[in-house]
Amino acid sequence: MLLLFTSIIWGSAFVAQRVGMDFVDPFTFNGARFALSALVLLPVMGIMRSRNGKNKKIEQVKETEVALAETAEQKRTMIKAGMICGSILFCGSTLQQFGLVFTTAGKAGFITALYILLVPIFSLAIKHRPGLKCWIGVAFGATGLYLLCITESFTIAPGDLIVLVGAGFWALHLLVIDYFLPRITDAIKLSFLQFAVCAVFSLIAALIFEEISIQGLMQAAIPILYAGILSGGVGFTLQIVGQRHTNPTVASLLLSMEAVFGALFGFLILREIMTQRELLGCVLMFSAIIISQLPDKKKPECIS
Repeated sequence: MLLLFTSIIWGSAFVAQRVGMDFVDPFTFNGARFALSALVLLPVMGIMRSRNGKNKKIEQVKETEVALAETAEQKRTMIKAGMICGSILFCGSTLQQFGLVFTTAGKAGFITALYILLVPIFSLAIKHRPGLKCWIGVAFGATGLYLLCITESFTIAPGDLIVLVGAGFWALHLLVIDYFLPRITDAIKLSFLQFAVCAVFSLIAALIFEEISIQGLMQAAIPILYAGILSGGVGFTLQIVGQRHTNPTVASLLLSMEAVFGALFGFLILREIMTQRELLGCVLMFSAIIISQLPDKKKPECIS
């Protein structure tokens, strides 16, 4: 349920991100958005720390030196995880935000969802072999992407290409999260750190390349609040918590619904309408996502 709710939030957030581009530039939007996401998690971290403190009073730690060493090691791992995840999040969100300037929320949602297909391909680098269903899914996804983005003159729109490159970073982000989750003790803190890192990088880039307007920020307040609080503070945190307690295949299937909700909210709110060719491409891409994540009786097909 947490991951399904996450996909609804992320799908609808494409609309907020698209509308926000009418008032502010991409780096400014992401800087404000992720700074807000980090701030939202501060009280959550305080509540969790208080609860953990009460539990620690009950437990008796016998080996103090070992415990302190483990704590120091955990802190280093947490900082490392936050920096790496935050840097990848910055790359993925920046490309997505720039792409939304030139494409629709619905198309961006489906193209971004291709990261679920890219995960098993990237997994080859860590010696995880995707099964036949994954490769069938990749074939369906490539065909769907062609119908959705490639014109008859065999060209791809700049916005679609930028979002597609960003999908690669979202796939990498999912793999890195999976790598660090067993090695950290506080998923909420990891979420906070990656938001803070992404916000700092975005704000620095905004100060260098963009002109930050207070009036523009005020006009984009509602999209920023929605993207910052719900898509960021709530959505990414629910992803980390849900991913920790859910089978990876099930998690990928649920998160793939983000594409459907993106197209749905784009149609309902922004009145975005796709051509028959683009709709067929969306159907093939969504089918690819489902096929590639179907469980196998003998062994898991896709590891994400």
